[in-house]
Amino acid sequence: MSDLIRSKIKALSAYHVPDSGALIKLDAMENPYHLPDELIKKWLEVIRHAPLNRYPDPAATELTQKLRDYMQIPADQAILLGNGSDELIQMMAMAVAKKRAKILAPEPGFVMYSMIATFVGMHYVGVPLKEDFSLDLPAMLYAVKQHEPAIIFLAYPNNPTGNLFDEEAIVEIIKTADGLVVVDEAYQPFAGSSFMSRLGEFDNLLVMRTVSKMGLAGLRLGLLAGPKQWIGEFDKVRLPYNINVLTQLSAGFALDHVDVFEQQAARIRDQRELMLNELSGFEQLEVYPSRANFILVRLRQGDANKVFASLKEQGVLIKNLHPAGGMLAQCLRITVGTPEENQAFITALKNAL
Repeated sequence: MSDLIRSKIKALSAYHVPDSGALIKLDAMENPYHLPDELIKKWLEVIRHAPLNRYPDPAATELTQKLRDYMQIPADQAILLGNGSDELIQMMAMAVAKKRAKILAPEPGFVMYSMIATFVGMHYVGVPLKEDFSLDLPAMLYAVKQHEPAIIFLAYPNNPTGNLFDEEAIVEIIKTADGLVVVDEAYQPFAGSSFMSRLGEFDNLLVMRTVSKMGLAGLRLGLLAGPKQWIGEFDKVRLPYNINVLTQLSAGFALDHVDVFEQQAARIRDQRELMLNELSGFEQLEVYPSRANFILVRLRQGDANKVFASLKEQGVLIKNLHPAGGMLAQCLRITVGTPEENQAFITALKNAL
């Protein structure tokens, strides 16, 4: 019976999400702000009469149009919605998973690119970033030509490093690639830069977004935009009714009140700059620039495992990246929280170092 499971799947560990309990949760790049009470009341009225006995609109037509308008997706580009970005990555991988097909991405990067490649039986090629976590363009172009990947994923900003890759370097990769290039803009509300307006300029460019980081992580809603010929093929492997009724109604309601989320994003950006400034005052830390809602630091001295454990004992949960090893050795990633949460983290960090 054990032979039923593929050896590559046996070798994997399930994606583990730690229970935060009562800890201050700064580990998952979430928006820390709740909806205002008056909006919650209006939202409850919207979902009060949700037709839960019926299947949802399979095309999520009304929500898709709202997303197109808000994200300024060019009119000639198609849209595909997914149950989070993860499902969109999986749909794309399933659609191109021919024998010897490859997925390529910079490393360190979003772990789901490599995991999903394994899930669908594709080869994954990780190209190391430079020491400062910028793109190594010659290495990327060499790998693109050598491996001829079906899909290249470029997170913009990158997770877990937080930096924006050079725009012209990305364009060079797009021009060089024979396969598809997906610019993953999960953290766009904090980035101040996007490739969305450049859709249609390149036949092989797609842009992926999510509403998770803007404050709707619980809805699990991702978006892929790009040329109709590609979106149409990916839509064939989408499971029916993948965007449920409550997600469609709730996300649509949120987009009707998007100014609230934009104000929250602005507060997070302000707090990010304050956090970068405070963290830079710790001589034990190397602090990397961020255009996301999190900050990556490396311990110049000390043990990341011990600092992580000390923070947790003091009631603050961050992400310990040290176990990943390699370029992330002695690295910790801190989500930007509320001013009170950020100050609690800084206080705990002083005690931990």
